[in-house]
This record gives sequence, structure tokens and C-alpha cells, in this order.
Amino acid sequence: MKEKRFEVVYSQGTMDVQRVLVDRETGVHYLQTSWGYAGGLTVLLDREGKPVIGQTNL
Repeated sequence: MKEKRFEVVYSQGTMDVQRVLVDRETGVHYLQTSWGYAGGLTVLLDREGKPVIGQTNL
């Protein structure tokens, strides 16, 4: 079975949930939020406005 592309590295909340996902191929970090039937996903940016990139060998 192929490994999952995204890894959840942080999660908080039960009703209103925020999670940080890492793309295993690129290392880019994303913030995912969900509340009720709504939600969103955005790339995390550093102080300079560049994407947060971490390890790709999770």
C-alpha cells in the first residue's frame, strides 16, 4: 500500500478543529480548520511571507 502523502503533525480541538499537515513530498506545512459543516485549508507562511517548509522524511 502506498504511504499517505500528508502527515498530521499537530491537532487541537474537538468541535472546532485546527490541524497542521505536512506534505511528505514537498515538506510544505498547511493549516486546516473545520467547524460544523465549514472548513478551510491554507499554506503556513513565515515572517517573510514564504511557505513554511520542514522535513520531507516523516
